[in-house]
Amino acid sequence: MRNERARALAASRAFAAIALLVAFIAAAVGLAGLSGCTATDSQQEGGTLRVGVRSDIVNFGYLNERTGKYYGLEIDIAEEMARRMGYADVEFVTVTPDTRKEMLMNGEVDCLAACYSISDTRLENFDFSPAYYTDDAVIMVENSTRITDIVELAECTFGAMSGSNTAPQLVLKLTDLGFTSGADDIMDLGDDNQFDTFRLVQMPSYEELSLALEEGRIDAACMDGAIAQTYMNEDRSLLDFSISEQEYGVATQKGSALSQPVADAIQAMLDDGTIAGMIDKWN
Repeated sequence: MRNERARALAASRAFAAIALLVAFIAAAVGLAGLSGCTATDSQQEGGTLRVGVRSDIVNFGYLNERTGKYYGLEIDIAEEMARRMGYADVEFVTVTPDTRKEMLMNGEVDCLAACYSISDTRLENFDFSPAYYTDDAVIMVENSTRITDIVELAECTFGAMSGSNTAPQLVLKLTDLGFTSGADDIMDLGDDNQFDTFRLVQMPSYEELSLALEEGRIDAACMDGAIAQTYMNEDRSLLDFSISEQEYGVATQKGSALSQPVADAIQAMLDDGTIAGMIDKWN
């Protein structure tokens, strides 16, 4: 009898030990799975992608204040990109040229689709998807000035948007043309810059830039062609002059887990014609 009880007790203890070992192995496997999770794994379960967009650029990113909804090419691109990446929803967050860099760096948005052109200086801080739109930075004038050529803007005032690439690119282009002797540091331009043959001011919004042009406080407004269409009217013209080519891409934090999935989604949308169709829709 005692031997039977001893054998039963031993068997019970062995069973308990095996059960404990199985539980330990299961827990270890579970932890390993968690440690190996990537941003893509979590995306497949849904979630919301926060995308920084413009709210003031017709056909690209425009907020209807009455409905609270955003419309435009970059809105459509962001929604389709998020869907392909496995997100359940997209939250659009308004950014401006002055705020978008800090908002992305601080994590207030996950990425930017905000008429944000790819440049060497920006690539130092951010990753970019393949370019989804190519544009030119242009010069707008009032017809009443009778200015039709860049040479007629000598001794005049140019205006550009603060925080954009347009101002330094304008100085570079005018220097290459021999229009001006240029500047010592084009990446450190202030709000008001006096050069040898022209003056360049930078303003906090495109609305103010447009108003300054209308009121004659500046003689020429410089901005991307896509943005210029928002402020064109029958009293204005674009000079036959391109400051520089701009390529818009989706920006993410440097080296982030989102960078490659974003790049892959945009490339796939370029390859299958999705973005071309969206451009046709909004142009």
